[in-house]
Amino acid sequence: MCLGIPMQVLSTSGLTARCRDRGTETDVDLSLVGPVAPGTWLMVFLGAAREVLSEETAKQTADALEALSMAMRGETDFDHLFADLTGREPSLPDFLKPTEHGTSKP
Repeated sequence: MCLGIPMQVLSTSGLTARCRDRGTETDVDLSLVGPVAPGTWLMVFLGAAREVLSEETAKQTADALEALSMAMRGETDFDHLFADLTGREPSLPDFLKPTEHGTSKP
């Protein structure tokens, strides 16, 4: 299984960016997303940027990955990492909500 890692661009040179994730720096291929400015957040898979992210999405993804790491260590106190989900009822995406005829939208 391959997990995407949110990384922030530190500097660029052509279609290569120096990026940081939790203190670790690495070079990332930008061929799939094109040129980006320093400070930009990217979703990185196997050394290649696949998507430009908002800072909020990057933080939520990093928090979810931290919660996964904690769960793998047997820890269970990670609700704070899902602040956007706790304390509210889950909601269906629009395409799964019933229509007036009682079936989901196509």
